[in-house]
Amino acid sequence: MDKDTKFALLVIGLPFLGLIYCAIIITFLVMSPVGRNHPILTGAGFTIVPFAFAAYTWIRASAKAYQKNASPNADGEI
Repeated sequence: MDKDTKFALLVIGLPFLGLIYCAIIITFLVMSPVGRNHPILTGAGFTIVPFAFAAYTWIRASAKAYQKNASPNADGEI
């Protein structure tokens, strides 16, 4: 998969995933009494999921970039 295809999937797919995620949240709040009775916990739970996914993706990409740019010498000598 080339860079243009990945970018197109990101630009088109990410908003649709957000809409689906919002629909899941709304459905949960309408159908589940637990969601209505505990709004703070429900909101915190639905907030942690995308944050954890973003943090995982960011850390994985940073680690990959760090490995790519890391020096082959572990002592830091040139």
